[in-house]
Amino acid sequence: MTGSKFLVLSTINLLDATRNPPMTPTVEAATAVPQWFTTAIETIPTTGEVGVRDARIRYRSWGTAGKRNVVLVHGGAAHSRWWDHIAPLLATENRVVALDLSGHGESDHRATYDVPTWVAEVVAVAEANGFEPGYTVVGHSLGGLVTLEVAKLASSPVHEAIVIDSPVGVFGSKVPVEARGLSEVKRKFYPSAAETIARFRPVPPQESLTFVSDYIAAASVVETPEGWSWKFDSTILAGDHLTAAQFTTMDARLAYFRAEYGVVSSSVRAIVERAGASFVELPQAGHAPMLDQPLALVTGIRTAFAAWDAEKARAAVAACE
Repeated sequence: MTGSKFLVLSTINLLDATRNPPMTPTVEAATAVPQWFTTAIETIPTTGEVGVRDARIRYRSWGTAGKRNVVLVHGGAAHSRWWDHIAPLLATENRVVALDLSGHGESDHRATYDVPTWVAEVVAVAEANGFEPGYTVVGHSLGGLVTLEVAKLASSPVHEAIVIDSPVGVFGSKVPVEARGLSEVKRKFYPSAAETIARFRPVPPQESLTFVSDYIAAASVVETPEGWSWKFDSTILAGDHLTAAQFTTMDARLAYFRAEYGVVSSSVRAIVERAGASFVELPQAGHAPMLDQPLALVTGIRTAFAAWDAEKARAAVAACE
């Protein structure tokens, strides 16, 4: 795949509720938990870990060998369990693995962080799960930046990549202020898990399905000697390591999902399509569509997979003619 140079910047998904409360987009806060969600989160994944540059990287996996092997990469300040209600719906035909990048979730923290190390973690987790070159990576926000860097590697093992609402612009544009908010946040501690969970808010502000946000919030806290806090390392988005990613060629098939109420302007479509990627807009979705439009997100991912399968089938038929 070839195309114009473009960049993908990081953004974050979680911040203390002392900031302004979420305002948009508006979604109905469901009170009844739907059966599909209950079934998904009751699908128990296999867990494991792999060492990468002196850090333990934890992962969760679903499904068995199928049409494709898929790695899910969460956004900044999030963790693998943001995918708990998504991964089982993708694992009906695929093998799916979600990892905690270092500094997130159950993985170890580091003294410093950089995108190449996160890239190495994604590749190591894929290899630990027996994924041969040709697997698929799906990344949200910061995870989208990491996803594209994996796909950009020389002799990349990634043949398909989906990027979800990662900020994109012309090469050399500056990181938006809202995409670097966590660099100003110091770790805070609270007297109980309940109080910490009650402060869960996505950044930028968006309303979420209550049963989804409650589940993710409960999986996002940890007890420390100082009190209860969030699992992520508050230094992960500080510093200069989250810089623009430049692309001149891309061999992997690429799809870009823009959330209608996310952090990316609709003008990104021209940039994405010039790069030879498919562009999909998720209607009525905030920056983190797994919070407010999870089934639309699953449908979009499944549709991208189906389109790529059809493309490969046509190529196989043409090769036989």
